[in-house]
Amino acid sequence: MTETKDYILNFGPQHPAAHGVLRLILELDGEVVKKADPHIGLLHRATEKLAETKPFNQSIGYMDRLDYVSMMCNEHAYVLAIEKMLGVDVPERAQYIRVMFDEITRILNHLLWLGAHGLDLGAMSMFLYTFREREDLLDCYEAVSGARMHASYYRPGGVYRDLPHVMPKYQSPVRHAADIDQMNQARHGSLLDFIDDFTQRFPSRIDEYETLLTDNRIWKQRTVGIGIVSPERAIQLGFTGPMLRGSGVAWDLRKKQPYEVYEKLTFDIPIGSNGDCYDRYLVRVEEMRQSNQLIQQCIAWLRENPGPVIAENHKITPPSRLSMKSNMESLIHHFKLFTEGFCVPAGECYAAIEHPKGEFGIYLVSDGANKPYRLKIRAAGFSHLAALDEMSRGHMLADVVAILSSQDIVFGEIDR
Repeated sequence: MTETKDYILNFGPQHPAAHGVLRLILELDGEVVKKADPHIGLLHRATEKLAETKPFNQSIGYMDRLDYVSMMCNEHAYVLAIEKMLGVDVPERAQYIRVMFDEITRILNHLLWLGAHGLDLGAMSMFLYTFREREDLLDCYEAVSGARMHASYYRPGGVYRDLPHVMPKYQSPVRHAADIDQMNQARHGSLLDFIDDFTQRFPSRIDEYETLLTDNRIWKQRTVGIGIVSPERAIQLGFTGPMLRGSGVAWDLRKKQPYEVYEKLTFDIPIGSNGDCYDRYLVRVEEMRQSNQLIQQCIAWLRENPGPVIAENHKITPPSRLSMKSNMESLIHHFKLFTEGFCVPAGECYAAIEHPKGEFGIYLVSDGANKPYRLKIRAAGFSHLAALDEMSRGHMLADVVAILSSQDIVFGEIDR
C-alpha cells in the first residue's frame, strides 16, 4: 500500500477567494478536507473599546466601518439601542426613510455577494453585471449623506436630513451630449423619482442574473449538495439571516420582532429546502425581489406624507443651521451636543435588526454618563464562520471556496 501523508495548507489571507483577511488552516487528505480552522484577528480595530471612549453620537461613524458592505444597517441597530435607552420617539417619516434605506442596503449587500460568489466559482461576468446596479444605489447614498459608503446618515431621533428634491447629474467635457442625456435620463426629478425608476427596472436585472446562473449546469454542480446544514443544526449553531432561512427556518426579525414600520408593510420570507449553497443563493436572490417591493411601498408612502425627519428634542438632536446662527439658545444646544454629546440614563438594553447577513445586535450598558459604559456588538457573520469546519469536512478543497463564499462574511464585523 502507498503511504499517504496529510497536508496542512494555509488558505489565505492572500488567496483571491479568501474573503477579506481570513487565514484558514486546512488539514487535507489529498484534496479532501479533514479539518478547517479559521483564524481571525487580522482586521481587529477595537471598535467596541473605541466606542466606550467617545460620546454616544460620535460613534455612529464607527458602525459604518463594521460590515463595510451594509453601512446604514449597522448604524440602525446602534441608534435603535440609544433610542430605546432614551425613550425617544422617532417621526414616522424618518422610520419609513430608515426602512427604505435598510432595503437599499440589503440589495447593495446581496449584489456584492452575488458578484463575488460568482467570481469565486468561475462566473466572471456576474461581478460586472451586479456592479452596474450597485452604482445607482451608491448614488442614492451619496445624495442623502454626501458619502458613497460611510454615510453616518441615521441619528438618534431620526435621520440627518430629508430626501433631496434633486439628483446630481453626470457632466463631462469629453463625452457626447447624447450620451450624457442618456446617462441623466432618470436624474431629472427628485431622489424618490430616481429610486422609483430603479425599482421599475431592477426585477428585469435580477432575471438576467438568474438566466446566467439559476439553471446553469456548472453552477448547480458547484453548489447543489455542498455545505448542507440541517434546520435543527442551523439553530444550534446560532445561524441567522439567509444562512438560517436557507436551511428552511422562516425566521426574520422584520416579521417576528418588528421594528420601525415593518409591520405596516407587505413582504414574504423566502426559505430553502436543503440547506446547501444553492439554497442560500436562491434565498438571497428572492430577498432582493422582496426588498424591491418594500422600497416601492416606502416610496408610495413618502410621496404622500411630508413631515419632520428628526425629533425636536434639542438635548439629543441638533437644531437647524438657520436656528443655530440666529438664536442663542440653539447655539448653546449645538455647541454642547457636538462637544459633550448627551447623557443616557443608567441601564442596559439590547437592540437587533435583520441585517443583510443575519441578526446584527447592539448590547449597550450605560452608567448615566455621556458615553457607553460597555458596548458589545453581536456580529451576524461570527456564528457562520465558526461553523465553517463542520460545513467543510469531507468536501473537496474547491468546495471550501463555495461554502465560504455562500456564508457572505465580512471581517470588519467579525474581528470588530
